[in-house]
Amino acid sequence: MSEKTSSRVFTGSRVLGYVSTHVPFVARFIKRRGETLLCTSVGKWFHTYGCDKFRLLSVSGEHPGPITCMSGDNFHVYTASESNVYAWRRGCELKHVYKGHSAPIHLIFPFGIHLISIDEDNVLKVFDIKEESQFLELEFDEQHFKVSTLCHPPTYLNKVLLGSQQGQLQLWNLRTSKLVFTFKGWGSAVTITEPAPAVDVVAIALANGKIILHNLRYDQMVVDFTHDWGMVSSLSFRLDGVPVMVTGSTEGHIVMWDLEEKRVASQVESAHSSKIAGLQCLMSEPLMVTNSEDNSLKLWIFDLPDGGARLLRKREGHSLPPNLVQHCEPTGENMLAAGSDSSLHIMNTVTETFNKSMGKASHNRKASKKKNRLQKDYLVLPPITKLSSCMQRDKQWDSIASLHEGLYMATTWSYNKIRMGDHKLKPPQAEKGVTATCLTVTHCGNFVIIGYSNGQVHKFNMQSGIHRGFYGKEKRLAHKGALRGVETDLCNQRVITVGADDKLKFWHFKSATSPYHVMRLEESVSSTKCHRDSGLLALANEVFTITLIDIDTMNIVRKFEGHLGKINAIDFDCQSRWLISSSMDCTVCTWDIPSAKLVDIFSVEQPCTSLSMSPTGDYLATTHVGELGVFLWANRLLYERVFLKPIDRSAVDIPRLKLPNTAPEKPSIEDIGAIDLGEEPEYKSPVQISEELITLSGQPTSRWLNLLNLDVVKRRNKPKTPLTVPKSAPFFLPTIPSIELEFDLEKDKDGNKDTKLLIPDSLSTLTVFAKKLVSCDDEEGYEMCIEKLKLMAPAAIEAEVTSMAPDAGGSIQVMKQFLVMVGTMLKTNRDFELAQSYLSLFLKTHTNTIAQDEELRNILDSVEETATKAWSRLQSQLMYNICVVKALKDM
Repeated sequence: MSEKTSSRVFTGSRVLGYVSTHVPFVARFIKRRGETLLCTSVGKWFHTYGCDKFRLLSVSGEHPGPITCMSGDNFHVYTASESNVYAWRRGCELKHVYKGHSAPIHLIFPFGIHLISIDEDNVLKVFDIKEESQFLELEFDEQHFKVSTLCHPPTYLNKVLLGSQQGQLQLWNLRTSKLVFTFKGWGSAVTITEPAPAVDVVAIALANGKIILHNLRYDQMVVDFTHDWGMVSSLSFRLDGVPVMVTGSTEGHIVMWDLEEKRVASQVESAHSSKIAGLQCLMSEPLMVTNSEDNSLKLWIFDLPDGGARLLRKREGHSLPPNLVQHCEPTGENMLAAGSDSSLHIMNTVTETFNKSMGKASHNRKASKKKNRLQKDYLVLPPITKLSSCMQRDKQWDSIASLHEGLYMATTWSYNKIRMGDHKLKPPQAEKGVTATCLTVTHCGNFVIIGYSNGQVHKFNMQSGIHRGFYGKEKRLAHKGALRGVETDLCNQRVITVGADDKLKFWHFKSATSPYHVMRLEESVSSTKCHRDSGLLALANEVFTITLIDIDTMNIVRKFEGHLGKINAIDFDCQSRWLISSSMDCTVCTWDIPSAKLVDIFSVEQPCTSLSMSPTGDYLATTHVGELGVFLWANRLLYERVFLKPIDRSAVDIPRLKLPNTAPEKPSIEDIGAIDLGEEPEYKSPVQISEELITLSGQPTSRWLNLLNLDVVKRRNKPKTPLTVPKSAPFFLPTIPSIELEFDLEKDKDGNKDTKLLIPDSLSTLTVFAKKLVSCDDEEGYEMCIEKLKLMAPAAIEAEVTSMAPDAGGSIQVMKQFLVMVGTMLKTNRDFELAQSYLSLFLKTHTNTIAQDEELRNILDSVEETATKAWSRLQSQLMYNICVVKALKDM
């Protein structure tokens, strides 16, 4: 990646917390898996979940724009984005693209081998799925018939039913492209059309709250219902033999209608906190799936005594953009994310299966559960603005404390129990209009210290929620102005407070009547962040600078300048070497603390509202304006060699990065046709990096180490019972002794085909390998012989070396050539261990012959000299490394 288009330190990894949007989901039963798969839109991508465990199975490729509608059949998942329709296999493989619309598509419906799509210009097109060609096009007059719904009544061959915003319905035969019949309607816009299990009957939901079951054959109304829980947004029938119709409303309620009794059977109030976008009952099962634009997907089971539905499984994220994120465990796997919807979530960076919702903050948690859900919950607290946690005593009592917008009360949460705590932390004698502005939980997890807008600082016990004191003397004021930050050290010896009076005060944790040190600050502070392990305190100033203070020496040690907007968040890395900050100028900066320099900067599309660096240093988590997810950025320094150097912001082009998506980065759909898929040449490792280095052969140890002990191996492997030879051996081709099966075809090469007598060309008793060895006269020939030996088994190599002796059918010339070959191996510094093993076996086998022949002794002297030089060089390098390691151990 180029530095102009990427960050030096961070690269986009993925986003957590996206589950669903306003687009209805798609349910597909996969017979091979025996499971129903659920596909939900998350903007430019869609997720595929397994219905059995609600596990995320796959993520699609990126669309050019947000997904506007979805559908599916037994083979594909169809998604519409802008003016095109895309067909996907296995949830992530793009198979077809259907083009031709000139406006955004809002309805798609697979119809046998064809696909029907309707755009916002009121144009209906029919495509051939396999050929991607257009089969039919129909245009409707928007003033008289604006298409709003589309369905296919079963048993109505080649026919589809269209509903309109004017209230009329039309039945069309797509094969003949003719209008079959027009239904007058009921004077209200048609919002839903769904075929009923009964033949000829279709359920029609109107904008005025009416639900009508209509018989198409006789154009007669079967029954009608009035929906009093908001306009119907989704509708489905139970398909397990129970005559029940289920409807979802724009208010988030679900109603079950008994079709035999023609009344309401049961209802689920506030099943979702927003409009129910999709609702579908599964085939032959008492199960129902719903999704909503509140970013949730839920599975319900009909097992209540009154036939009602009970929540079985769910996947949900924040319904409003989160504004706080914080790592809460030393492993860095889990994060706390608080959103504008007053809820607190646990996000897992390993798998989204472990994501959990801790619920919404409430004045009375138990009362909120028992209230009538058809009414608005006035007990819900305002959005969370500050968050602090410590997991030291998480098993014993609450470990998380939070502040809420406009409240002086602080709430506690239990990470272990995954719910809101019972304590409401309020200072005694609270003044009217006072709000809590900052807080921190001590490192031991026993106390929480909270600062207020009137200048007071109070201390509470996390276990009991009891007020344990305050800081200050006159009117219990610690500062003459609102508190901007409060921090504690690692050992609970000091409390550091920063106020709007531009003063930083150091207090003893126990005796809190007066501070023991006061620092006058040059700039006003907006927020603080303390790294307890290193004793560094970072102050985000209102003039867009950052000041770093050492709380041990109580001095300013660093100052960083470069942001052009309000600083939203600051955080240290795990080693307190970096300080990472984000501001409203849409930039994220990384500052090197030892050198006090900016070493990395990148910008994003939306300003970063909160950030948190993982305790292990592998991920940076961020939240952004208007985004429902928590974004993870990987630390490139963990897997790449990156050299950081100071950056001058005014002289460098700031790279603009896209926010991470839900899947690994892939080429976009628009660029698929432009990508060159040519094969990249396979990388082959060089035989030797440098001629000065000694290179091993890479052969298994058993191929060369056992050469000197073959007699022991043979005795161990000798069979207890003698082998029986078959009476008549079948015809076979002669083979060459090697590890792999190889026929010796050279025996019959250039032979006399007129005679049946097997007469050899020469009376030589040398083996095939020995003949090749004798014919060698250059280095290439010896390399071919070496490769031949590498393919032989240890027993075959021993046989070849033994047969080189004159009394075993060999000759002195063969022995000379073998020594020359070993010398060549040692000179090239390759196959070092093989050369030593071959030479040892040769000397062990032919000691007497070498002692009697002077030429062999002379060649052996040169081989010995070459081997000594190679071993001396290797020994010196080994001793040097051993000495360096020993010196480092003694330091």
